[in-house]
Amino acid sequence: MDMVQLNNGVQMPQLGFGVFQMTDLAECEQAVVDAIASGYRLIDTAAAYHNEAAVGRAIKRSGVAREELFITSKLWVSDASYERAKKGIDQSLQNLGVDYLDLYLLHQPFGDVIGAWRALEEAYKAGKIRAIGVSNFYADQLKNLILSTDVKPVINQIEVNPWYQEHSEVAFAQAEEIQVEAWAPFAEGKHNIFTDDRIAAIGSRYGKSNGQVILRWLLQRGIVVIPKSVHQNRMAENINVFDFELTTAEMATMNDLDKGESQFFDHRDPAAIEQIFGTSLAALKENK
Repeated sequence: MDMVQLNNGVQMPQLGFGVFQMTDLAECEQAVVDAIASGYRLIDTAAAYHNEAAVGRAIKRSGVAREELFITSKLWVSDASYERAKKGIDQSLQNLGVDYLDLYLLHQPFGDVIGAWRALEEAYKAGKIRAIGVSNFYADQLKNLILSTDVKPVINQIEVNPWYQEHSEVAFAQAEEIQVEAWAPFAEGKHNIFTDDRIAAIGSRYGKSNGQVILRWLLQRGIVVIPKSVHQNRMAENINVFDFELTTAEMATMNDLDKGESQFFDHRDPAAIEQIFGTSLAALKENK
């Protein structure tokens, strides 16, 4: 497994396993057990996924030593304030059944971001968290956080896939020595991504699937990636991407696939923000 070094010196696997939308907790637990058995050591969850406890049970069942695993969770918007974030961190630790987290992220750039970040900084300095970062922040939001706080984020976890390549956002983060991590690398199969002829033509040269080509393309951009699956054969396929390398021309072909639009929603659309995060922000306001 290739590793990346975060800006605080912590080493992180470049390819991991995500559990977003795994709402069947028994299925989630077994999937994480199978993923660890398949060689994954980075496991990415979040409070908002409501499956931290299932992930924690899987970690215990895996038989792999805690220090060999890299466990990530995230703070949801409804806890995005200083006091709420302190409780949220402790709740994630309790849910997962661990003494520390390897990485903890602000899940969204909404709420009292600076206050919540201060709580993350304190937990980081206390040793509860080995590294802290953010998710779904745009470059200006990231720069504001950097300029307003003491500990620089190690990661920005954002949507990156062939249809939404985010070259400017990736370049900004990398220039700031902030690691980019891609969620939804397969765009949840949209626009026939798993059968697209242009990607398949590249894969045929190496005996690789479209999914493997996509993961290889992201890895070669220096991006950490967290594909998910509940199927062991797909888990094995997704991790088997370190034995080939795309050429410069093949990377350019992949870059030409960019549609330049999110495959999910625009994080800067006020209507989308209200629809998706309005209830959580109202809860945060009530619980202050």
